[in-house]
Amino acid sequence: MSAGSIDEDELHAYVDGALPPEREVEIAAWLAANPGMAARVRQWQAQKAEMHRLFDPVLAEPLPDRLRPGVRAGIRPGARARRARLVPAMPAAAAGFALLALGLAGGWWLHGRMAPPAGQVPMAQEAMNAHRVYAVEVRHPVEVAAAEHGHLVGWLSKRLGAPLRTPDLRSAGFDLVGGRLLPAGAGPAAQFMYQDGSGQRLTLYLRDAGPATPTAFRFASEGNAHAFYWTDSGLAYALVGEIGRDRLGAIADLVYRDLAAAPPR
Repeated sequence: MSAGSIDEDELHAYVDGALPPEREVEIAAWLAANPGMAARVRQWQAQKAEMHRLFDPVLAEPLPDRLRPGVRAGIRPGARARRARLVPAMPAAAAGFALLALGLAGGWWLHGRMAPPAGQVPMAQEAMNAHRVYAVEVRHPVEVAAAEHGHLVGWLSKRLGAPLRTPDLRSAGFDLVGGRLLPAGAGPAAQFMYQDGSGQRLTLYLRDAGPATPTAFRFASEGNAHAFYWTDSGLAYALVGEIGRDRLGAIADLVYRDLAAAPPR
């Protein structure tokens, strides 16, 4: 697939989940091969997720009585119209300036809210620590091999108390090796391991998200290990590898899309 066959409108439709499933798969594969554009798409996804997190609860709130016509005490019929006549219309230029100021202030406020929430960096640290321990193993990298996929997923789903899936990363060149159960603070965690033809390994670490709610991709790094981590549907995820940030981010996007595209398997 060539870059010329995908325009920005279609990438925005991809972010919004408005494309047919087969086209989503094609674009996800193209993004995996184009890390620069994949990083840009991830930024759009992060902005969208953060806006939903911040403002969806407000949209769900009922309209206060003071803003509902005919409910606010002391407003007589016709009073609203008379008051409107007493207030001069704001000039267009002033209105535009006010909106710009509001936008800049809101952007700065969101800038602070985009910082990694407490509790998330330690989860990424757990994932990177587990990756460093098991990714180098030759004979025992996993507890249950991919050949026993049904048993692996069923066992870890039962232990974590949630239906789990193993994302298909073959379009990025990585095959499932297997997985294992790990401790994570007061509860369990799961680790799925993937490997490409050169022996390079990635691990997907997941556990209960606890009180954490942000879904946006975030990045952490320590030494040679890098992690993209996020939360979704009550679970916290971290994809860890010792590959470039852009490529790892593109594969993290594949993981996210694959998990969201189909029911547990």
